[in-house]
Amino acid sequence: MEFKDYYDTLGVKPDASEADIKSAYRRLARKFHPDVSKEVGAEERFKAVNEAYEVLRDTDKRAQYDQLRAGGYSAGDRFRPPPGWARPETRGDEFAGDGFSDFFESLFGNARGGTPRARRGRDLRARIEIDLATAFAGGKTRLTLHDGQQERVLEVKIPPGIQSGQVIRLSGQGHAGSAGQSAGDVLLEVLVRDDPRFRLDGRDILTSLPVAPWEAALGATVPVPTLAGTVELKIPAGSQSGRRLRLKGRGMPGAAAAGDQIVELSIRTPTADDAGARKAYESFQRAFENFDPRN
Repeated sequence: MEFKDYYDTLGVKPDASEADIKSAYRRLARKFHPDVSKEVGAEERFKAVNEAYEVLRDTDKRAQYDQLRAGGYSAGDRFRPPPGWARPETRGDEFAGDGFSDFFESLFGNARGGTPRARRGRDLRARIEIDLATAFAGGKTRLTLHDGQQERVLEVKIPPGIQSGQVIRLSGQGHAGSAGQSAGDVLLEVLVRDDPRFRLDGRDILTSLPVAPWEAALGATVPVPTLAGTVELKIPAGSQSGRRLRLKGRGMPGAAAAGDQIVELSIRTPTADDAGARKAYESFQRAFENFDPRN
């Protein structure tokens, strides 16, 4: 069999951090997902990316793989596990037996002590679309899953703060396989729909806030919508259109810390559609006759 360079597969360096590896995996998984990619060989690339991530995301597997790689192997070299190869301890939610390469199976396909692992039914992959409010707060939704001739409705728990490209695993909900096999898993790639009021920038949430000219000039406290409800925002006097104000911790929840909500001011002027309004604007013009908005 041939040696596989998992770092090259994900396009990362051997000293890449866990965050770099996860980011590369998400980018490539989206690019080559069979449901969306039109590229030739996308399905095989998708499988290769999943296999590489399965090894490099796991501390024990990565350490043992690095030990092998340090022996001078390159992608495509003929390979056989060295005598006495000690496979890392596995967990019950692993992919072993799920269509990975012979190279992967030779290294990680058995459990502790060399006892052959029970093979599992294949995993099923699908996409699930949720709105931004659900991605923010979490919740439950239902998914209709088509497995061959069967149709099943699954209840999916959405964790708070999930983002597009992340994958939810439903253990034991995949294909049952043949007799003696445990069921595979369902892997759901999440897609967060666009929202008319809010835009995501990582874990920060961006929104535009219309304000009146006098609110921007004199300062004011105004209500601002957030995904957790309306809050009051103080607008400093002398603000201009495009100014950004930060609502700390009002962005998407995260494992370490929540993001922020960034509020961009947009000054809106009332129309001079009657004599009184026009007179008011003329008075305003005389009061600021030396003001040049283009200077």
